[in-house]
Amino acid sequence: MAGSQVLTQRAANRALLARQLLLERSPLPATGPERAAQVVQTIEHLVGLQAQAPFPPYYGLHSRLDGFRPDDLAALITDRSVVRIALMRGTIHLVSARDCLPLRRLIQPVIERGMRGAFGKQLAGVDPGELAAAGRSLVESEPMTFSQLGQALAARWPDHPPAALAQGVRTYVPLVQVPPRAVWGQAGQSLHTSAERWLGQRRPSREPAHPARAATRAELAQLVTRYLGAFGPATVRDVQAWSGLTGLKAVLEQLRPSLVTFRDEQGAELFDLPTAPRPGAGVPAPARLVAEFDNLVLSHAERSRVVSPEATRRLYTINGVIPGSVLVDGFVAGMWRLARTRDKAMLTIEMFAPVREREALTGEAERVLAFAAPGAAHDIRFAPLAGVRES
Repeated sequence: MAGSQVLTQRAANRALLARQLLLERSPLPATGPERAAQVVQTIEHLVGLQAQAPFPPYYGLHSRLDGFRPDDLAALITDRSVVRIALMRGTIHLVSARDCLPLRRLIQPVIERGMRGAFGKQLAGVDPGELAAAGRSLVESEPMTFSQLGQALAARWPDHPPAALAQGVRTYVPLVQVPPRAVWGQAGQSLHTSAERWLGQRRPSREPAHPARAATRAELAQLVTRYLGAFGPATVRDVQAWSGLTGLKAVLEQLRPSLVTFRDEQGAELFDLPTAPRPGAGVPAPARLVAEFDNLVLSHAERSRVVSPEATRRLYTINGVIPGSVLVDGFVAGMWRLARTRDKAMLTIEMFAPVREREALTGEAERVLAFAAPGAAHDIRFAPLAGVRES
């Protein structure tokens, strides 16, 4: 029977790591435009990097690209080759300028659904098109924080909370965060302008009708195909969990003739691209320190291919912060954090079980410290979580 081949958890893990460039790092050219182009291509291959915090994307790229330096991404943010914008699951992602508006248009229903759930009642009676046009005019005149934007809009809609008005604009206008926000070595508030203004693209002659125009089946098929290339093999639920979109079963059924299928160990059907890498369960997986909020651990409904149920309870905290993850043999085995002072940088690794790969993890920690704090004194510590005894 087609699709009856079982893909084990370890085989799915190795396929995911290969596509995430975490089995073997890709080397960057030493200099030149090819270097910047490869960084952008990596971001596009990954369909963006989750970026609600300013700097995890730097560590995400560092874990995947050999020779990556902070300036490689900082320059791309400054010259507008990449941008930060609300996309998949309604969270901020770092994506290429080329992907920014096309992805936002596909994910727009997710953004609108989230706004209705959080602020819908507070915006009752406000025309979405008028709100979008007013907000766009303000942020295109001068980038603004959400607080500034809400206060400015409250002059026209005084009976509605400023925060809700600002979030309404964020929903109906594709807003990007502008530098110096997220530029390595700098600090700055989250100032927003429209993606069209920032990227020098034509702004709409009028704000679109709401709710958003439904994406075509062909557009969704391309999105699903890109997801499989970065995160497959995957179930329908996985694709929907990553994107926040619903109703994708029909899209995968349309794609079925061009895909290969498997079953996981629980019997769920996995879809995949025929030529995508599936290196096999026996391929060694090196130790890796993965960034905070990394999509590796956030992009499947069934995450056991990389995070065990036991690790899940420790990794996903109640305050919504996803810490840096320690990968051992391809699976999350602990967490790591970096603390900086003016002249010292300390990287602490907290393991969920006794440490057996201390040498490999120390090498990865030294690599991260050399990247993040090249001029500081370095300190690496292993600090097991409460109740975990080291051997």
